[in-house]
Amino acid sequence: MKILHVETGRHFLGGPQQVVYLINALRERGHDNTLVCPPASGIDTAARERGIRVQNLFCAGDLDLPFAYRLTQFIKAEQPDLVHCHSRRGADVLGGLAAHFAEVPAVVSRRVDNTELQLVAGLRYRPFDKVVAISEAVADVLRDRGVEDERLVVIRSAVDAQALTGLADRASLRLEFDIPDGVFAIAAAAQLIPRKGHRFLLQAASELRATHPPFRLVVFGEGYLGNQLRAQAASLGLGDVVAFAGYREDFDSLIACFDLFVHPASAEGLGVAVLKAQAAGVPVVACNAGGLPESVEHGVSGLLVEPENAGALHEAIATLFDDDQMRARMATAGRERMQNRFTIDTMADQHVELYDSILKERADA
Repeated sequence: MKILHVETGRHFLGGPQQVVYLINALRERGHDNTLVCPPASGIDTAARERGIRVQNLFCAGDLDLPFAYRLTQFIKAEQPDLVHCHSRRGADVLGGLAAHFAEVPAVVSRRVDNTELQLVAGLRYRPFDKVVAISEAVADVLRDRGVEDERLVVIRSAVDAQALTGLADRASLRLEFDIPDGVFAIAAAAQLIPRKGHRFLLQAASELRATHPPFRLVVFGEGYLGNQLRAQAASLGLGDVVAFAGYREDFDSLIACFDLFVHPASAEGLGVAVLKAQAAGVPVVACNAGGLPESVEHGVSGLLVEPENAGALHEAIATLFDDDQMRARMATAGRERMQNRFTIDTMADQHVELYDSILKERADA
């Protein structure tokens, strides 16, 4: 099978990483893959390093009609069996139109659970044979926006559990972030944007400082709220407790060094960072929102709390801070959950089954 993948995101975040996982697994199964992405984007570099065939096409966003034209021409020249669009910024609206004009079946992956106008959703998803939701929560949002059940398929994101369960260099991490031996280490990783809930995490950290010293919180990620969150941390007197680490390409090798992972997002498609933490054997505190209840089994691999509630976050963090045995049980359960239910092989096989069904339906029509 010959598949053309379209990913137009600028940065190598959770979504683009899923695309690379999928392409590598499809390649191992004997399928021919080409990735269309912007030049010098995060996935451009990552894909080329892994030997994936790449075609660079600049995309300025959903209104970049020249991108749609160039993509249409490339699809016609390549003649793939199917086009898979992976990102929202330009890839879904314009990628779907390009595949339609080139008369090639197409699917799109939806990774976020935020809502949109029903008219916009209708236009966005109309060209696609199937819409892949990464969680039941995302599928529910799409149903509410008018996407028909028969066009919806849930295929959850995956993690490379084996790569995340290697030996962690705790000594180097503690030296880099000035975490003394024996000090409880907490990580958070997400874009610094409102729906990720960092302001509530900082409030919880302020409460935790009063009840459970000593500890350190390392916040991974970048975003336009960065300066505001740093100012909040300073105003709360957390300068010696909280470190903002920015975006780290080596995050996967760092996560296992922490005692706890906290994800206070009030909206989330599934939460790839949460999956990674569990695969690395780190218990999780997250919010009962979006697809996070599908990622974390409450009371088994982590604790889920009410969104936008600093007090509830503090209580859950404190509970796991105080209970070494509970953290150990959750660490084991989280690893097993990821190894059994969120594997790259499972995700890839489900995509192959989907592609085959689309091509069969087209052939029988």
